[in-house]
Amino acid sequence: MVRKNFDQKLEQLNQNILKMGSMVEETIHKAVTSLVEQDIDLANEVIENDDVLDDYEAKIEHEAIQLIALQQPVAKDLRRIDMISKIATDLERMGDLAQNIAKFTRTFEGEQLVKPLVDIPRMGELVQGMIRDSLEAFVNLDVEKAKEAAKRDDKVDKLDSQIFRELLTYMMEDPKTIKQGNMLMFVSRHLERVGDHATNICERVIYMVTADWVSY
Repeated sequence: MVRKNFDQKLEQLNQNILKMGSMVEETIHKAVTSLVEQDIDLANEVIENDDVLDDYEAKIEHEAIQLIALQQPVAKDLRRIDMISKIATDLERMGDLAQNIAKFTRTFEGEQLVKPLVDIPRMGELVQGMIRDSLEAFVNLDVEKAKEAAKRDDKVDKLDSQIFRELLTYMMEDPKTIKQGNMLMFVSRHLERVGDHATNICERVIYMVTADWVSY
């Protein structure tokens, strides 16, 4: 009976992580879309909903601490609960990065973008896929899927470097683009950081299953 109660509470933690991950994925999509389409209402929605993710992280942290204190889990279960808590932190930080992107959208209100945004949406799609697959690996304890998702961070890094070089060229040719170019570099860097947090989740999944720490 004690084990059954523990498993139920652990499953609830798993479901809360999945819900939070789905919210983060959607938030990143909305933030990037708001920038590409210059949709201020959508940007405001992202900014206003950031507290929801903060509350989710606090809820998961509280439930994880209670589960450890009341159930005294064995080593493998303890690793899982610890990783769940850390994954929640990664997801919350991704939400903060998405909020910052939405704030850039508001800064650009009424301005014509220096160039059509192509690579930034591609980065957004890549990191959303990494989040989705890292959490699927978490649920299924799938080490190979976690490794595959983590390796995709290289593509995100390459796009970030490509965007930096391209915007730098614009800024050198026309000083009027410097302010906006700098902000778009920050957007790209924020998405690169989202990819890093998704990679963290993959590494945590591998550790949770194998008890070995690997870095990508």
